[in-house]
Amino acid sequence: MPNATPSARYDSPWKAALTHAFRAFMCFFFRELAAEIDWTKRPRFRDKELAGINLGGKPDGLVADKLVEVALRNGRIQWVLVHVEVQAQRDAMLARRVLDYNYRIFTQYAQPVASLVLLADDDDPRWLPHAFHNEVLGTVMGISFASAKLMSYAARRDELLVSHNPFAWITLAHLRTQQARHDPAQLYAAKWQLTKLLYQHGWRKQRIIVLFKVIDWMMALPELYQERYWRALLKLERERKMEWISPLEQSFIDKGWRKGLKQGIEQGIEQGMERGREQGLEQGLERGIEQGLALGRKEGALALLERQLTRRFGALPKATRSKLATATLEQLEAWSDALPESQSLNQLFD
Repeated sequence: MPNATPSARYDSPWKAALTHAFRAFMCFFFRELAAEIDWTKRPRFRDKELAGINLGGKPDGLVADKLVEVALRNGRIQWVLVHVEVQAQRDAMLARRVLDYNYRIFTQYAQPVASLVLLADDDDPRWLPHAFHNEVLGTVMGISFASAKLMSYAARRDELLVSHNPFAWITLAHLRTQQARHDPAQLYAAKWQLTKLLYQHGWRKQRIIVLFKVIDWMMALPELYQERYWRALLKLERERKMEWISPLEQSFIDKGWRKGLKQGIEQGIEQGMERGREQGLEQGLERGIEQGLALGRKEGALALLERQLTRRFGALPKATRSKLATATLEQLEAWSDALPESQSLNQLFD
């Protein structure tokens, strides 16, 4: 149904944001801990190794987890591992799972592991797990860990709006997505406000592009609202002379729009011979816009994904280009979502 609001997607947005701006994440949610890290030494993401640690199936509500190697300012420990979880649903077993993850990672690397949890649920502001302990017959086993609550920022909207930290903006996007509760008009208004806010911060182009992808993944709109958003975005780009959407991608969109519009008008006029020229033209325009947007989205998604794959993996084999050319829009979008976590073309398509 084109008017049904799709389910919000939190996993890929949070993973992309954490990879892009880990220091900003730490400074925003765990400021005191961030001050202990030596940021002159670039953090190293160990997600590939994390995937190799047997942590079982993905728990309900776990939308992102990252393993990052950092150095500390005190110099006593050469490097430590930071395991970050973003949990979007209340989970009674969360604290126990943090203990399990921490122990398994420590066993794998024999290095200190810091566990950090961002609670992104919208259920209960009082749910703030930060420890799991078990004591029996003089033996104490357990863990204490740092946690932050996304919901605690809900009443600080003005502060989030003016903050230059990208995670203030992402927090707003997450909270506004939850607050909309599948109301497409409310979600569209929030998404458009946050999109315009991207430019007002004066962030560099790379950050704007990453955050634009975050909001487009997270705040998924019904088809008709997404088309309206797409048109507004193209207009904003022209006014601001920005390049969130490249000229190549825009040419595909425009090409699809014009092609679909022409076909729709021709069909509408033909039908209008029987039901009236004016009604036929109106139907033709509607159908043309619909076909043009659909074709433009697919060709634009194809062009974007091909360019991203080429930058990541080099020249694409003929078989890969053929696979992309025959893919549906849904497949192209799914591959785009999976790209940040994929280490090879085979892994991406599998």
